[in-house]
Amino acid sequence: MIRDARVRANQTQAQLAESLGTSQSAVNRIEKGSQNLTLEMLARIGSALDSGLVNVGSSGPSHLRVHGGTELHGSIDVKSSKNAGVALLCACLLNEGTTVLRKVARIEEVNRLLEVLSSIGVRTRWLNSDNDLELVVPAELKLDQMDEKAARRTRSIIMFLGPLIHREPTFELPYAGGCDLGTRTVEPHMTALKHFGLKVVATEGSYHADATPHVPERAIVLTERGDTVTENALLAAARVDGVTVIRNASPNYMVQDLCFFLTELGVEIDGIGTTTLRVTGSPRISRDVEYAPSEDPIEAMSLIAAAIVTQSSITVRRVPIEFMEIELAVLEDMGFRYDQSPEYLAENGRTRLVDVTTHPSVMRAPIDKIHPMPFPGLNIDNLPFFAVIAATATGQTMLHDWVYENRAIYLTELNKLGAKVTLMDPHRVLVEGPTHWSGAEMVCPPALRPAVVILLAMLAAKGTSVLRNVYVINRGYEDLAERLNALGARIETFRDI
Repeated sequence: MIRDARVRANQTQAQLAESLGTSQSAVNRIEKGSQNLTLEMLARIGSALDSGLVNVGSSGPSHLRVHGGTELHGSIDVKSSKNAGVALLCACLLNEGTTVLRKVARIEEVNRLLEVLSSIGVRTRWLNSDNDLELVVPAELKLDQMDEKAARRTRSIIMFLGPLIHREPTFELPYAGGCDLGTRTVEPHMTALKHFGLKVVATEGSYHADATPHVPERAIVLTERGDTVTENALLAAARVDGVTVIRNASPNYMVQDLCFFLTELGVEIDGIGTTTLRVTGSPRISRDVEYAPSEDPIEAMSLIAAAIVTQSSITVRRVPIEFMEIELAVLEDMGFRYDQSPEYLAENGRTRLVDVTTHPSVMRAPIDKIHPMPFPGLNIDNLPFFAVIAATATGQTMLHDWVYENRAIYLTELNKLGAKVTLMDPHRVLVEGPTHWSGAEMVCPPALRPAVVILLAMLAAKGTSVLRNVYVINRGYEDLAERLNALGARIETFRDI
C-alpha cells in the first residue's frame, strides 16, 4: 500500500525519505515489508503521500461497513464533473474579472487546487451549500508563495503552465514527486506548449519556465490525444493575439466544458467536440462570468453499475448521454434493460442530458472483448465497472485496459467476494460469471475506480462486508455512501477506536 501510494503521488523513494527524515534504504525496507513501523511513522507516511494509510485517534482512517443483498430504489442526480471542475479552476487564472463556478464537486483534488490558488493570492469563497464557488484573481500573483505541499499532491498542477505563461515571463512550478521531463505524462504537455514560446528546464523538484507567448507558427499536432494536454494547449491559446489550430485534440467531456467556459470569456473556438480546434485568442480577459460544469459521466456509470449488480430499478437523472452512448450500447448487448427519457440541456446550455431508469436484467457476456478508446469510444475510467458487471453475467468476458500498466491487477480483488477474475497480464483480465457474491473484509485498493467497483460488489454480496481505508474513494466521490443509502443501501461509516 505504501509503495502504491508513493507511485500515485509521483514520488521517488529518495523524495519520500527526505520528507520523513530517514534514508532511502529505510524506505526500501518499508516497501519490502522488512521494516517494523510505529503507528506514528505510518501516520507520517500517510501525511507525506496524501494518503489515509493510518491516523491515530478520532481522525483515523474511515471505513465502510456494508450490509449487502439490499435492493435499491428511487432516483438520484448525477453530480457535476470533477475533471471539468479541475480544468475550470486552472482556467480562472486567465480571467481578471470574477469567476463563479456552479455546483463544483467538493472533493480532495479540488481542495488541493484551492489551497494552491489561495496561496498565490487568488480569493476563493464557497458561496452556499449548493457548492457554488467564487474566484477572484489579483492583478499580481504571488507565485513565490505557492503552497508547494498542496501543489505536489495534485497532478493537475501541470495545467497551470498554460495560463501562467500569460501572467509571468519567468516562474517556477512545483511538480509532483518523480515527474521528470520526457515521461509519458509530462512530455506531451511540453511538446504542445513550446509552440507558444514556453521553455521549461527541470530543476530539483520544480519546473523553471521562461515564456514569451506568441501565436504558433503552424498547427499544433498533439502526439497523444490526451485530455489534460488538450486543455493545457487551450489555456495557452486563449490569450495569444491570433489564431491557434490544435489537431488530434481530445473532444472528451472535460475538454468540451473548458471550451464552453472559454467562449464565455470571449475566446472564439471552432470545432468543439471534434479533434481539430481553431482558437482565436483574446489578449486581455476581464469578465465577470458564471458557469456550471456539466454532469460527470463516470459517476453516472458508477450509479448504473450499482443498479445492475443489485438487480435494482432506479432512475439516474442528469446523465450526459453523449459521453455514455457507447457504454449503454455495450450494456444493452449484454442484456441490460433500461428506459431513457427525452434529451434536455445541462445548466451550461450545451451538454445533452437524459434520465436513465434501470430494470433488473439477466446479463450475458459479450461476444467480443471490452476495451476503452479515446472519445467517442468507451471511456477508460468506465472500464473497471464492466468487471463487476461482467461478474454478474453468464459467460466469460475479456477486459483489456491498454492504457494503465497495473490497474487491471486491482480488479482481481473481486475474487475475495466470490468472483472469478483471472489476470492474464498487467493489461488484461478474464471475468467468468455469474457470481454468487459473499461478504468479506478487505482493504480498499489504492486506485479510485477499482475501489468503487469493490464497494458495488459488496452491495450485491449477501451478509456484511467491511471496506477499510476508503480515503481514495473520498478523493474522487462526494458523499457516495450517503447517497447510495438514500437509494436503500445500508452502508455505515466508522473509524477504529
